[in-house]
Amino acid sequence: METIVRHILSSGARRVLDLGCGEGELLLRLAGQDPLELLMGLDIDAACVDTARQALEGRTAQIGPHVEVRQGSFTEPDTSLQGFDIATLIETIEHIAPRHLSRLEDAVFRSMRPGKVLVTTPNQEYNALYGLAPGEMRHPGHFFEWTRARFRKWGWGVASRHGYRVRFLDLGPLDPARGGSTQMARFTLERGRI
Repeated sequence: METIVRHILSSGARRVLDLGCGEGELLLRLAGQDPLELLMGLDIDAACVDTARQALEGRTAQIGPHVEVRQGSFTEPDTSLQGFDIATLIETIEHIAPRHLSRLEDAVFRSMRPGKVLVTTPNQEYNALYGLAPGEMRHPGHFFEWTRARFRKWGWGVASRHGYRVRFLDLGPLDPARGGSTQMARFTLERGRI
């Protein structure tokens, strides 16, 4: 999570959208950081949204920017979510059924169209180091876990279809042959493509 926070703070972003925010871990880490002006979290799970709101309310004295958490789906276009400098999908896409990934792509990269998008997801190649059998996933709620090659193929396709550049990074513990335990795609909207 620290790598994500560093990427956000060094990007110059002022308006941050955390898609699939869960219980608000990223929002809590960003709250009160300069130069952030608006933090918005979105999650489909009402219980997670309530937990995030309560955690943030407990820190209102420390929170500088406006923080909002609401229930909703990031696979549906929502014009109220336009205008963000950066959006994050942290360990989120693997919880989306593959048949709905095109809806996620359309909603985030075509409709919301943030200046930057950070996407992290487990690296399937690393699972053997956790003692998982081939095909076994890290979490029962995962529909898939991609290899680095598969994740890159998806990321390059999204970037080319929507006018973004993309860079891939390994996160977490690194193995020379398998890469990082987690992988990240950092999408940047190309100038003049708004």
